Amino acid sequence: MLRTFREDIQAVFQRDPAVRSTLEVVVCYPGFHALQFHRFAHKLWQLNCFFIARCVSQLSRFLTGIEIHPGAKIGRGFFIDHGMGVVIGETAEIGDNCTLYHGVTLGGTSWAKEKRHPTLGDDVVIGSGAKILGPFTVGSGSKIGSNSVVVKEVPDQATVVGVPGRMVLSEEERQEQFKQQRFDLEHGHLPDPQAQAISCLFEHIRKVETQLNQLQQEHELLQCQLKDSQTCSKEG
Repeated sequence: MLRTFREDIQAVFQRDPAVRSTLEVVVCYPGFHALQFHRFAHKLWQLNCFFIARCVSQLSRFLTGIEIHPGAKIGRGFFIDHGMGVVIGETAEIGDNCTLYHGVTLGGTSWAKEKRHPTLGDDVVIGSGAKILGPFTVGSGSKIGSNSVVVKEVPDQATVVGVPGRMVLSEEERQEQFKQQRFDLEHGHLPDPQAQAISCLFEHIRKVETQLNQLQQEHELLQCQLKDSQTCSKEG
């Protein structure tokens, strides 16, 4: 347990450049507080102390603004940055070294008592306000852009943005990103699939206009040739 506690502190130092000391993490980081509450509540949940576990999670929610169901499974090195409004459902599973920003929801789409929340692989980064909804897997090394809504499987090392979420990197770009161990979420460098689609439409319109102008010029040339031939036949 002490080793896990140290790893949780180290995760904050690795992924938040604003942190100054261990004391600051322990006293001032609600994401760290929520995670420690959850680890205790999850132990109670595993011991079938369901009511007490829920009480602990509700206390954590009241104090931190982060709601993590005690049944959720969370790996090592988990980091919630800022954290307000984060919701993690009962059957969610989170791998090692994952990062969530504020307003993220790992939610379900079913009322049945079954696996209904997402599973995150290792090294996943989810931007603020993103919603991951359903019992599917988000592959290791993937990045989800802010305010995206993801409702289907995400492969390893993918970058997903938009509503609904769409992958915006090619397989080669994903592999190169993974080799460089770039697990941050640089939103200023993320492609915009809607802008790309609009750009493709404009390009298609330009090509159609060019073809239309060529056809008009050929039509005018044929008309001139036809008039000249008619004039020559009359004079003859």
